[in-house]
Amino acid sequence: MTAPRTPTAAEELRGAGLRVTAARVALLETVRHGDHLDVETIASGVRDRVGHISLQAVYEALHALTSAGLIRRIEPAGSPARFEGRVGDNHHHLVCRSCGVVADVDCAVGEAPCLTSSDDHGFAIDEAEVIYWGLCPGCSSARSS
Repeated sequence: MTAPRTPTAAEELRGAGLRVTAARVALLETVRHGDHLDVETIASGVRDRVGHISLQAVYEALHALTSAGLIRRIEPAGSPARFEGRVGDNHHHLVCRSCGVVADVDCAVGEAPCLTSSDDHGFAIDEAEVIYWGLCPGCSSARSS
C-alpha cells in the first residue's frame, strides 16, 4: 500500500477554484515553507523564485489564498500581519513581546472552538483565536543575564 500523495501547490490552487500562476504557486510555497512570515518577507521569497512581482500583486494573492483557506493570516497586536500555511485546525499562537517571534501552539482544550465563551450573545461559535504573550527563551535568557 502506498502513502497518499500530497497535492502540488498548483493542484491546491485549482482545487480552491483559483487561477494557477507562477506567482501564486511561489507565494503558496513561500508561506508554507516559512514561519509566520510578514508581507515583505513573502514578497522577497516570491521574487527569489519568479523574479519581479509588485507588492500590490503579493497583497492581492495573499487575500485570494487566505479567502480560499489555503493560508492563514494572523494579526498580533502591534505587529504587521503574518501569514502561515497551517490551516484548518484552530491552533493558537505564542508571541514574544521583545523580539516578536511567533510560534504555534495546539488548541487549548478539545475540539474546535476549544474554548467556551462565558456568554455567546446568541452567536453560533465555530472558532476561537488565542494569542499568548510573553518572552521567548532567547529574550528571557538575555533579560536575566
